[in-house]
Amino acid sequence: MLFKKSLTRELTYTSIGVFFILLAILLTTQTINLLGRAAEGRLANEAVAAMVGFWTLGFFPVLMILTVFVSVLVVLTRMWREHEMAVWLASGKSLRDWIAPVMRYALPLALLIAITTLVVEPWAQQRSSEYADMLKQREEMTALAPGVFKESHSSDRVYFIEGYSASSGATRNVFVQNIANGKVSSVFAREGQLGRDVHGNRTLTLFNGRRYVGEPGSAAFEVVAFDRYSIKISDNVRVTPTELNSGMRPTLALLHSDQPKDRAELAWRLSMPISALLLALLAIPLSYYNPRAGHAYNLLAALGAYLLYQNLLWLLRNWIASGKIPSALGILPAHLLILLLAIALFHYRNRPAGPLLPVLLPWLRKNK
Repeated sequence: MLFKKSLTRELTYTSIGVFFILLAILLTTQTINLLGRAAEGRLANEAVAAMVGFWTLGFFPVLMILTVFVSVLVVLTRMWREHEMAVWLASGKSLRDWIAPVMRYALPLALLIAITTLVVEPWAQQRSSEYADMLKQREEMTALAPGVFKESHSSDRVYFIEGYSASSGATRNVFVQNIANGKVSSVFAREGQLGRDVHGNRTLTLFNGRRYVGEPGSAAFEVVAFDRYSIKISDNVRVTPTELNSGMRPTLALLHSDQPKDRAELAWRLSMPISALLLALLAIPLSYYNPRAGHAYNLLAALGAYLLYQNLLWLLRNWIASGKIPSALGILPAHLLILLLAIALFHYRNRPAGPLLPVLLPWLRKNK
């Protein structure tokens, strides 16, 4: 029908805009955070883009749930505000008739959320953890960057190089300062070469330089000129396998696990697509807007309902992980509560206008 097609089309266009706006906001904040960590030397510069990508994949299900909820709420609120909803209701359409087109829009997105949550997100978390562990173990290897003072992982050595060739490993105008046994050793060299020794350790070999050794605050120091001087930068790097936690384990492995944390993670993954459908359903009655009043109180109610839903899911998830609830099905009360709330609001909005309690009391007595 006409109203179903027009609603689906408007929901699709709105969801695209909402998704990219939310994604831009989240990517901006996360990128700024990671760039700050890279500027402080806590993260390699080349790792920023990869970490942003892994983080985006991990946050994608929550982002899609927000997109579905906000899109339905915005589109239907606009129809109430511009009296378009009144026209449809006056033509014989009930508020329940909007469930089918909204679900037609939300179901494909819920399926996409399910695939991402059950398959893609565990893989992204595992790869992100492996990449972070590799960078942590290779931190000494990334300590040399042209034009930047870099501190070693053990905080007892500082490097500075003016120029570096990635293809040949050649460096020029190198400065290295080391603190050991209460003495400061400063090494200056015109040339250097990055390489490995026979044991696989990463080394920096300096040519034509000087080494100054002395105690801080004392005028007594030693000066040694050298033609060749080698410094071990890092030991042979061996990437250890990443230990899988519940968030990284495949969904099939969680199904056969008896660990409370695995049950909690399984309940959370299965809840993501269900949350998208229930929030889309709840947004239909929450979108009610009185044009004469001119107050968008429905948006505050929608925000409160979303926060209540998410906090309740987190609470039940934590109870399952701690063993207070023995089964992953213990997260179902949160979904049932939102479903009952949606049914009650549908019933209330389909009744003639009146105070809340006089309208709901006959329905409550009838269902006792």
